[in-house]
Amino acid sequence: MAAQLRTRDYGQMLDLVVAVLENENVDSVWHVISRELLDSLGCDSATFSEVLLSEGTGTVRGWAPDELSTVVDGLVQRRIRQRHPLLDYGLSEQAPVNIADICDGWRNTAWYEEARRDFGVTQQVGVPLACEDGKMCVALIGRRGDFTPHDLAFLTRIQPVIRTMASHVYELKRLRSAVAPVPSCDLTPREATVLGLLAEGLTAAAIARRLAISPHTVNRHLERIYRKLGTNNRVSTLVVARAEGLVA
Repeated sequence: MAAQLRTRDYGQMLDLVVAVLENENVDSVWHVISRELLDSLGCDSATFSEVLLSEGTGTVRGWAPDELSTVVDGLVQRRIRQRHPLLDYGLSEQAPVNIADICDGWRNTAWYEEARRDFGVTQQVGVPLACEDGKMCVALIGRRGDFTPHDLAFLTRIQPVIRTMASHVYELKRLRSAVAPVPSCDLTPREATVLGLLAEGLTAAAIARRLAISPHTVNRHLERIYRKLGTNNRVSTLVVARAEGLVA
């Protein structure tokens, strides 16, 4: 029988979403997610990595605790050279998995020794997030001790939430690279993302698909944008937004 999640678990998932959506610095979002996971699971380490399999390289995009900043440089390249089992696993499977379950002789491997030495952990759970166009995104959650069925159930349920947050961050970062937001504007990062996609000609349904949310949620964001910009339709909203430098 699958482990049952508690009301508190869903509250922690909501806390993660709020922390990401209220975060103004898109470059620190993966660190925010890492810290939230550590707090929710009571673990000791978390890293989010982007792996370019065809090139044999990649980067660690976020980690917690902050002390890991001294050991993450070159981490992805080492894991590729060592053929970390999560890389092969993520090519065909998406479910969160205990690394010991997909790795024979886990405690005799180079990555186990490094995990214990550098991260202070003896068990790790891998969470594949995406694998497309030769690019893989994965999370590694570590703990001094075993993970429970409840932990795996929590990660399974929060996995699509993290994917949605990743879509939000990608679009927000892309839009901000084109136009810097006006400091005096009261739009939240999520509203700025929706406004930017609106300016690109996307319908509410298309914005919903891009951000992995419902059209109803998009329309709620649009209503708040109209109110903050003093407009009442899409055309006037884009006129004001362009005049204020909010969109290209």
